[in-house]
Amino acid sequence: MKIKLLLAFSFWMLVMTVSCNKDDISFDAPSQKLSFSKDTVFCDTVYHQVRSETYAVKVYNNEDKDILIPRIHLEKGASSLYKINVDGKPGYDFKDVALRKKDSLYIFVEIAPEATGPEAIAEDKILFESPAGQQNVVLFSVVQDAEFFIKSSSNPNILTSDATWTNNKAKIIYGDLTVDQNVILNIQPGTKVYFHKNSGMKVLQGATLNINGTLTNNVTLRGDRNDPAYDTIPKNWNSVKMEPGSTLNMNYTRLFGGTKGLEMKQANATISNSFIHTFQEYGIYSIGSTITARNLVMNNCGESAIGIFRGGTYNLTHCTIANYSDLLQSYNRNGIFATNEWKNESNQTEQGALILNVRNSIVYSDRDNSVFFEQTPGQLFNFTFENCLLKYSSQSEAGFLDTAPSVIQLVKNQDPLFVNYFAAQMNLRVKQNSPAIGKGSTAVAATVPTDIAGFSRTSNPTLGAYQYQ
Repeated sequence: MKIKLLLAFSFWMLVMTVSCNKDDISFDAPSQKLSFSKDTVFCDTVYHQVRSETYAVKVYNNEDKDILIPRIHLEKGASSLYKINVDGKPGYDFKDVALRKKDSLYIFVEIAPEATGPEAIAEDKILFESPAGQQNVVLFSVVQDAEFFIKSSSNPNILTSDATWTNNKAKIIYGDLTVDQNVILNIQPGTKVYFHKNSGMKVLQGATLNINGTLTNNVTLRGDRNDPAYDTIPKNWNSVKMEPGSTLNMNYTRLFGGTKGLEMKQANATISNSFIHTFQEYGIYSIGSTITARNLVMNNCGESAIGIFRGGTYNLTHCTIANYSDLLQSYNRNGIFATNEWKNESNQTEQGALILNVRNSIVYSDRDNSVFFEQTPGQLFNFTFENCLLKYSSQSEAGFLDTAPSVIQLVKNQDPLFVNYFAAQMNLRVKQNSPAIGKGSTAVAATVPTDIAGFSRTSNPTLGAYQYQ
């Protein structure tokens, strides 16, 4: 009995001690300004009625005392497009927020706006009121109106008649969007096409996809995660899949951030003045297709910037095909891979003749060799490198001799000296001392007289998509 009484007494003493300690905590008004983990929260581009990611701001009490922040609130109050959560509580106006000495608290921010036009700026401030003075953290986001294409059990998500997409609304695709047989889809300048995770586009036999960007108003195809961090991360969506007998015309287009970029099987493509980069596997994955590319810039693709299987016909002129990647170091990272063979869905090997012409171009990577050929005996494998800067290791590495008659005026193993080849700030123009300057054939340059930025290259042509200025 005495033991029980003793334990009970000890328990109540502990409770009283904790209670007394809690009661002893006193919170004072701040006498110094707060500090923040960031002074501006840049939310990613958001779409009509689609909630953004959640962003965090840390608020620090640098004083040697516990404080009560008199008021934390959104400047626009209840009418704000933003929602905040302060120390675990949602709302827009908070009074007497406690913050222990040398401690911090989180404020979480998100936005789910309604668009009032094609594109607008949503801005607000989180205000902090205290005797030390008013402080703020700016909230900033671009808001776009959007049109959604959502595949479901009741909606196969198929375009069954000709369509034109303009830049008045962003296009958001969930699941595969299919362009039906013999249908034409035109995508006009400035249009932004966003693909959700595991989504893509399929263009069926006889259908045509025209992507009509301009120098000043590119078309963008990318994943729907718009935070700048995702600009350099692959595998955010699947691919644009061109089925046999389909046609792609692509001009001034930015295509990036998926598993494969263009996935082509016995299709036809004309690609001009475009950027294809940051794909987990291939920027262009082609099976027996016909591709003509001019002023094409590529970089940061896991297996190869261009992967050619089962032959086909390829004419690449004034292209910059680079492949550098910190993220995808375990992959092959070729510039161009080409073979006569391909294993189909039934695991059967198919073969086809190959014609590949690369002229006035740069093919370079951070590997020892930027090109790898697998030539099948008995199959046509014709290739030409004319006036190209090429990263070349050896015949055993590349699968061909750089002294072959079809390799003409080769600039071998000289760093092209790109301004910046990292995906985050990619600028594949060349520096003033680049070995690519003035090494192009003027006859070839005359067939593509302006570079990707609109500058003339008819004299002293620079290799690649950019004329040195």
